[in-house]
Amino acid sequence: MRITNKMMTNNMLSNINNNKNLLNTLDEQYSTGKKIQRPSQDPIIAVRALKLRTNLSELNQYYEKNIPDARSWMDMSEEALKNMNEILSKINTSCVQGAADSYNPSNRDSIAETLNEMKKQMYQEGNSNYAGRYIFTGYKTNSTMSFEENVTKNYEITQEFTGKDIEALTKVNTKDAALPSALPGEIVPSVLNTHRLRLAYGDVDGMVGQIKFTDDTKPVPVDLPGSPATVNVISVNDAAAYKPAPGTINLIKETGEMVISDETTTVPPLVNLYDNMKNAAHITVTYSKSNFIEGDLQPEHYFNCVDKTDAAKPITYTQADQQIQYEINFNQKLTINTQGKDAFDHNIGRDIDEIIAAVNDVQLTEKNIAEVKKQLEDKSLSQPQIDALNVRLTNLQTEQKLKTDVMQSKFNKGIIGSKSAQDKMSTATAELGARSVRLNLTEDRLSNQQVDFEELMSNNEDADIAETYIRLNSAQTLYTASLNAAGKAVKTSLLDFL
Repeated sequence: MRITNKMMTNNMLSNINNNKNLLNTLDEQYSTGKKIQRPSQDPIIAVRALKLRTNLSELNQYYEKNIPDARSWMDMSEEALKNMNEILSKINTSCVQGAADSYNPSNRDSIAETLNEMKKQMYQEGNSNYAGRYIFTGYKTNSTMSFEENVTKNYEITQEFTGKDIEALTKVNTKDAALPSALPGEIVPSVLNTHRLRLAYGDVDGMVGQIKFTDDTKPVPVDLPGSPATVNVISVNDAAAYKPAPGTINLIKETGEMVISDETTTVPPLVNLYDNMKNAAHITVTYSKSNFIEGDLQPEHYFNCVDKTDAAKPITYTQADQQIQYEINFNQKLTINTQGKDAFDHNIGRDIDEIIAAVNDVQLTEKNIAEVKKQLEDKSLSQPQIDALNVRLTNLQTEQKLKTDVMQSKFNKGIIGSKSAQDKMSTATAELGARSVRLNLTEDRLSNQQVDFEELMSNNEDADIAETYIRLNSAQTLYTASLNAAGKAVKTSLLDFL
């Protein structure tokens, strides 16, 4: 085959250009540290780089943003639960002290004040927030757990009970139903034993609808005899407040107690309301309340209720689990919040309120005893007056003994209630701790994955600088050699052969 000068020139230019391109490519790799500068240089590396960058970006979102945010929320919850658990421990200790016989009235008054302050502080802990979001209120992160001031809001609250929630109740009777205006000491005090359901709130307005109670042991749930029950809304000052008529329930507005009759009706069908209700699987009570004081837990966080403050636009709240979940890994979510209803409830606050009321009752009786003793010191009293005062003093001393027993039983109930509340709080704390452990494990795994992805990205995209430098020098030598060879070949002409 005949080789022409033009062919040689074209080949030399092509080789020089190829060597120059190689030199340029290696120079770009050496300068940028990357294997390719454009996807067209190596589509496989480009596609793999895009996938790895996307994965690393998602991983960084989980590892550097979602997990730290979740951890901060859970740490705040854990700290609040820890504080509330310590408060409950102190409440338990105070109740143990109050139940002791050795404490005098001033000591118990101090204990009652301490219990009241600890109750306020515990519910205040329930208003803890993270970055302006309240952490115990489920999805309603803009709403506090308890009211921070006295408010007037019209709620209809529905509470569900079972027969096991019915409590035995002991009251000191200082009034005769036949003498509703009788004063303490005018009759011989006696003990009244009855049963009650205690609502979550005191100072209620009244009933909404009727109380129904059913037995679920049947193939089809059926209403028990006496359901729906007749409810009498009554004041605590009424002489018959704790002695409902047979087959009826007294709702005491001030205390939020539903006192259940344990007497059988005399008119057929014969019904003993307490005997029937204590076996009920479901007892549904709906009541209205409009006055809330600072520290009262907001009903919508605990019960099915309707806020009718604006009658034209009532707001219905339905209870359901409200789990705030963060995505902490690819297709992996973690619940970060603890709902207040799962950690603490109304009972401990209501127990403390009853302890304070019992302490005040005893103090009032002791004050009355002191007044009678002071009256007996009057030398101008006639013998009939002295005898009447002695009778009153004896009755008041009996009343004091009975009320002291009731007060100590309230303290004992507080011991049991605070222990039960601690158990519930500990369960919630343990469950939160388990989720924190899971978060730590995920964080450790993402930390390792982050290193692995960065290494994969580096292997895929980054040029080996040492190898590139060697290849760059080789390419430069080759380019120089191709130029020298071209120079020698091109300068030879036909005249050189003549």
